[in-house]
Amino acid sequence: MSWSFETEPEFQSQLDWIADFTRNEIEPLDLVFRKPGDPWDPASPAAKAMEPLREIVRERGLWACHLEPELGGGGYGQVKLGLMNEILGRSRFGPSVFGCQAPDSGNAEILAHFGTEEQKKKYLQPLLNGKIASCYSMTEPQAGADPGEFTCTAEQEKGQWVINGEKWFASHARFAEFLIVMVVTDKSVPIHEGASMLLVENDTPGMEIIRNSAVGPYAEQGDGVHAYIKFKNCHVPLDNMLGEPGQGFLVAQTRLGGGRVHHAMRTVGVLNKALDMMCERALSRVTKGEVLADKQFTQEKIADSYTEVLQYRLHVLYTAWLIDKHKQYNREVRKEIAAIKAAIPVVLKDVVYRAMHLHGSLGMSDETPLVTMWANIPELGIVDGPSEVHKTTVAKTLLRDYKAAPGLFPTYHTSTQREAALAKYGHFLDES
Repeated sequence: MSWSFETEPEFQSQLDWIADFTRNEIEPLDLVFRKPGDPWDPASPAAKAMEPLREIVRERGLWACHLEPELGGGGYGQVKLGLMNEILGRSRFGPSVFGCQAPDSGNAEILAHFGTEEQKKKYLQPLLNGKIASCYSMTEPQAGADPGEFTCTAEQEKGQWVINGEKWFASHARFAEFLIVMVVTDKSVPIHEGASMLLVENDTPGMEIIRNSAVGPYAEQGDGVHAYIKFKNCHVPLDNMLGEPGQGFLVAQTRLGGGRVHHAMRTVGVLNKALDMMCERALSRVTKGEVLADKQFTQEKIADSYTEVLQYRLHVLYTAWLIDKHKQYNREVRKEIAAIKAAIPVVLKDVVYRAMHLHGSLGMSDETPLVTMWANIPELGIVDGPSEVHKTTVAKTLLRDYKAAPGLFPTYHTSTQREAALAKYGHFLDES
């Protein structure tokens, strides 16, 4: 048995470099490029600013480390990715500079596993190189994330798929080169057997973006990156199906499990940034004749935050370790992924709120990053499945390891257990 909390010196030196590079070169991008789509839109001025930074990352051998070497990545395991992403999560530009931004990272994996050679040539390599963007379109306005209520269909007609229906919160659709869209191809069977994935090029006739929503208030309504899409007799070739008909959820799992883990990894970066700000503020601000750091309520906030962040970080790394160990998303792995995903908004709410509170009115203003962190908390409780769904997964998986009590009283019933204990050890009482 081997068990260690240490990082090998060679990789630790890489992590130290990533931390310095992120703070000094990437985090300033957040202050200059502030539109919702800037980190992901290839046409944004931010893309030009990121390109020299991306070249440095490539030369360092740290580009797209989640991908296997044959796809141009580093082939890193999830633990190493976790240690990297908890640093990159400090900036919304971090993943894009390192070539592991969502949803492109997951969509690249789908194309690598299920795309045709022509599709890989046309879309995969440009996507891996950061030259184009992509979209993953699953949820629907009337259904949210409940697949059982999906109504967007695709039917075969004259050698093509014809898509009809609507999709909601399709992130990055407006500047994506292509979309991966979940559609119902067989209404006669349960949705998990009747859903399929189609690759749809942007601006295909019959596809219309009704509007683009943003998370939180923005001065220009409609400037967001989450599209409300309508498909009306939208025709795509038959070979645009990714996987076989009815394999939509199998294809989806190629990206969703990893995507949820990476959300959690980046959340650790946000938490550490909030904790950093909390500690600096506590040491800098004087009130009632003493610095905030000397007040017990402040010390309690800092101690509770540190403990929660460390607990969450270790849970994320444990989940990453399980994935590396099993090399598949088995029941145990899925349980832990669901648990860390469901915990994201809870731990963020606790830590970010304490940091905001210690900053007073400054923390609620747009003069610190805290209010933006706060605005993103609800989003992280919804994207890639609402927290309630993940909690149900955890509970159902956990309950499989238990059995109902065989009799009227529970197995831990004190009176019943005492009788058995007396039968085993009672003679010692008789002897005394």
